Amino acid sequence: MAAPLRSLVEDTSRYLKSFELFLDHSSEHQCMQDFIHNTLPDILGSIGGGRPVFNVMGVGSGTGEIDLEMLAQLHMKHPQVKVDNEVVEPSIDMLHKYKVLVSKTPNLDYINFTWNKMTASEFEKHWQEKNLGKKMDFIHLIQMLYFVKDPEATVSFFRSLLDKDVNLLISLVSGESGWGKLWRTYRAALAKNEIDNVSVNIGDIKTFLDTKDIPYSNYVIQSHMDITECFTEGDEVGELLLDFLTQVVEFSKNAPEDLKKGVLDLLRHPDCSKEVEGRIIFNNNLEVLVVES
Repeated sequence: MAAPLRSLVEDTSRYLKSFELFLDHSSEHQCMQDFIHNTLPDILGSIGGGRPVFNVMGVGSGTGEIDLEMLAQLHMKHPQVKVDNEVVEPSIDMLHKYKVLVSKTPNLDYINFTWNKMTASEFEKHWQEKNLGKKMDFIHLIQMLYFVKDPEATVSFFRSLLDKDVNLLISLVSGESGWGKLWRTYRAALAKNEIDNVSVNIGDIKTFLDTKDIPYSNYVIQSHMDITECFTEGDEVGELLLDFLTQVVEFSKNAPEDLKKGVLDLLRHPDCSKEVEGRIIFNNNLEVLVVES
């Protein structure tokens, strides 16, 4: 009898391994960097209201590479400004890597880092208990709403921290991506944790914002992921990539055969992937919302 399926977030070591392989096999970081270098500067140019110190917050910041890219663009737009940067990240391993990256990166004297080893919900409780009245000039939620119990409430809370005429930046997979199709089809079978919201996509957040008449701008980011090894039985890389795609620990070993076959068939289907020179390339398209305060 197959073992019960366990959420990947319950196994930190395996999650980190699978996440690193995902980054190695996808264009996500490069695509986000292109957005940060080519589009974000115009967004950042209008924030801050001439204040000498900007309050910035990253929620689910991971190992910090994307955060530092955004902070660098902010500095280029506002070179005289100091930055108070709140980092919210629950993983002690990722937070450590972020701190190491900061220690090795030159010319960050303009940034004061505050490290919060907390989930988004823990941080919300902490902020409310401390009755902190500080308003933020820029907040970013990059690929993190999958790991909160109530994505809409999370967006509402962090938007409430914004000062006037500033922005909340949200990045999630597109509803038309392979992720969107996979999780619409198999969420009931795969989600094994009360905070598993891997099926949430940018379309869900747009619907929520529209119902509240909250203005936002929308940007589509083309991204892909090579999942070829997922179709080779026993391939260690393929098994870890499957874990990341399904957010299930050792999915290929523990999933019932019908579920495993259904997931693999869908991953290979033209709705999710295309074949390029013998490789299976998964649609990993993202969208970014810039939400007004």
